[in-house]
Amino acid sequence: MSQGKETTVLVLSLLVTAGIAGGGYWFFSQQAKPTAGIQSPTSTGAPNGSPKSTIVSPNNAPTSTSLNLDTSLPNPNVLEIDGSTTMVALVKEMRNAYSQVNPNIPTTFGLPDGKPGGSSQGLQNLINGTVAIAASSRPLKAAEAQSGIQLVPIAKDAIAVVVGINNPFKGNLTKDQVRDIYQGKINNWSQVGGTNLPIKIINRATTSGTREAFLDIVLLGQSFAPDSPNFITWPQDETTAILREMGNSGISYATVSQVEKQEIVRIVAIDGVNPTDVVAVKAGKYPISRSLFLGVKKITSPAAKQFIELALSPQGQQIVQKLGFIPLL
Repeated sequence: MSQGKETTVLVLSLLVTAGIAGGGYWFFSQQAKPTAGIQSPTSTGAPNGSPKSTIVSPNNAPTSTSLNLDTSLPNPNVLEIDGSTTMVALVKEMRNAYSQVNPNIPTTFGLPDGKPGGSSQGLQNLINGTVAIAASSRPLKAAEAQSGIQLVPIAKDAIAVVVGINNPFKGNLTKDQVRDIYQGKINNWSQVGGTNLPIKIINRATTSGTREAFLDIVLLGQSFAPDSPNFITWPQDETTAILREMGNSGISYATVSQVEKQEIVRIVAIDGVNPTDVVAVKAGKYPISRSLFLGVKKITSPAAKQFIELALSPQGQQIVQKLGFIPLL
């Protein structure tokens, strides 16, 4: 082989070798890069320099969120939670999952004696420092928003309008008709296509987050009409007792997961859409839906933040779906 050919072959060999080496370096360097959205368990990634807590999801991948919280407070001996009665089952399941992740910090829900007092009471207890986390089925009011609280949505929910199972009314209602009923403009079932029977209107307690959501969504922030005939405001934030009071002429409302399996009431479709239709609710076709929140103070403990991160993790969102709520993922 001539010297010119030998030189050419040598140059080509060097180029091929360099290409293979460069390609191998690129491949391994890409494998070493962290996947977007995945936080290393030892990272401190919080903007304020406070520790970044992580949750291990079912596939053992650490999951983090971009919660802008200062976790400089020490962890409590007991992580106390209070708030929405809508979220009782949801918080209970989250507590069970949290105990597996952080068995050193027990959790409670409801004050006193494990009885949650509703969204408003839970938020007030959070503001006062009585609890570390509030479960709320409504957004913050203006005064609450000035108290250094951050609400984090963890699920979506539909509010169902219900009547007693023996109510002769078998039709649907529009959202406008429901508003007129709760404002006293419609007070007889015959006005909406039913029989000549006075409507017994049962409203939820003033502490209820579901009531606040209903007020905003259905009544558009206008007032209820408690002076109307047969208008009852329930004294406590509860659902079962309200359903038992319905009889054959009552109407009320509750989160859909609390009523869809009840045999003593019937869910009324609103604007032709049933709140048990998850696809329709996700698509925004059901007109009475809302978000569910966990709230903490912006200066909190790593344990409180960890609880919220669990709710937002794939494991937490599976719990949301299992209990009949609508996951965010």
